[in-house]
Amino acid sequence: MKALLLAGGRGNRINELSAAHNKCMINIGGRPVIEYALERAVDTEVDEIVLVVGYKAEEIINAYGNIYKGTPIKYVIQWEQKGLVHAMECARDTIAGEDFLLLLGDELMVNPRHRQMIEEFNSSGVFGVCGILWVENTDLIKRTYTMIKDGTGRIYRLVEKPRTPLNNYMGTGSCVFKNEIFEYAAVTPIHHQRKEKELPDLIQCAIDDGKTVKSFDICDRYANINSFVDLSEAEGFLK
Repeated sequence: MKALLLAGGRGNRINELSAAHNKCMINIGGRPVIEYALERAVDTEVDEIVLVVGYKAEEIINAYGNIYKGTPIKYVIQWEQKGLVHAMECARDTIAGEDFLLLLGDELMVNPRHRQMIEEFNSSGVFGVCGILWVENTDLIKRTYTMIKDGTGRIYRLVEKPRTPLNNYMGTGSCVFKNEIFEYAAVTPIHHQRKEKELPDLIQCAIDDGKTVKSFDICDRYANINSFVDLSEAEGFLK
């Protein structure tokens, strides 16, 4: 299995910090936030990290080179920043037919359980596993996605940035997929507001085609760094 780590975006909502740096290189807890994702990849003992870069790509490439703590890195350039699904598509050839762990370079998690998520994926034989967590404040879910699932964890419906969250379960960008997930990128609809293809819609296309996707309790606390509020919350996790 490989790890697909996405770090191509700029982060316009934190422009004061991201104008001169890739958003994933912003320091949280004394280190670039992308390093937390790199550590997760190494911890799960993947064969290779495929790192998608775009905005200020040289900053990441120069910082980490071709290997991180013994795990090889291959870089893919996303020449146009057209969203997460497009970034995944850019890496399809480099993933080379293998199943993969998806990671976002701007995510921070407390007590992450990626190794266990991969074990669940391998043992259950499902098409995909989405890392989620239960949150008391449902307003947080409006920043990511929500879902409808049954008692076994099987997901039936995902909704990107819901105006009214369906429950207390918050989706993250940490997932494990069969390689065939790439086949659904072409039919994924473009989000009416963001004008990009979104991860929940990609997964929904696979679910609608009869594929089994389950949820997994991935961490205790979570932040996706898209705003100064997110940044402040993430820094608070590490105190």
